[in-house]
Amino acid sequence: MNDLARPRLTDAPTYAGPARTRANLVALGTITRREVHRMLRIWTQTLVPPAITMTLYFVIFGKVIGSRVGPMHGFSYMQYIVPGLVMMSVINNAYGNITSSFFGSKFGRYVEELLASPMPSWVVLTGYVSGAVLRGLLVGAIVLGIALFFTSLHIAHPLVAITTVILGATIFSLAGFINAMFAKRFDDIAIVPTFVLAPLTYLGGVFYSVNMLGSPWREASLANPILYMVNAFRFGILGIGDVPVWVAYVVMLAFVVALAAVALWLLRKGVGLRS
Repeated sequence: MNDLARPRLTDAPTYAGPARTRANLVALGTITRREVHRMLRIWTQTLVPPAITMTLYFVIFGKVIGSRVGPMHGFSYMQYIVPGLVMMSVINNAYGNITSSFFGSKFGRYVEELLASPMPSWVVLTGYVSGAVLRGLLVGAIVLGIALFFTSLHIAHPLVAITTVILGATIFSLAGFINAMFAKRFDDIAIVPTFVLAPLTYLGGVFYSVNMLGSPWREASLANPILYMVNAFRFGILGIGDVPVWVAYVVMLAFVVALAAVALWLLRKGVGLRS
């Protein structure tokens, strides 16, 4: 099969109304279930490393450095950085899960079976994104549980915290999917985390308040999407933030819509999937 672009609708079996919906739901559940099984099967690689890494962050930054920094906005430094570290672990693991999984399907060439099937592009995309988001949420819950061994937390706005984590994980799942579409080698999926994701994370207000920065660095930080995710989640956990929470939601929703549109377009065109 030389052209792996999406087949025409007339080439695929036709389903009417409820039957098509059931078929799509079965396909979506199958892809998501496979992603979850893959994550849990190699849990020593997907769940344990971020837990160990975040524990070190809590010890080094929270205990050692935090004892010298003092309180921030009425909270201990440990409490202040917990939301940022949780969000950092969520977006990193959501991103890493989908890039490795989808590129693996390209490398193993079983992505061709998905593209040749009558599944709509949105089902394929949603299945992979759902698996990545679930891993991000699971890792985030583990990291938050570890944080409770070091400090006490009271979740100020649970709905804001949960929706922010889901939106943040979705954004970087979609970004990871796009990265995997273009990647030609396994090394290619490490370029964005190293040169884009890591700098944006450390400059996203994880360890400090953006209000501590002077001009023009504060204004430059406002162009960082991770800043809005971290601050929205911090508002959900602690009830404080450097940016209005509604602005954070607008930015996150805009990224979800834009990245989803790009990912669907690439998938339908078969970009990076042609042999």
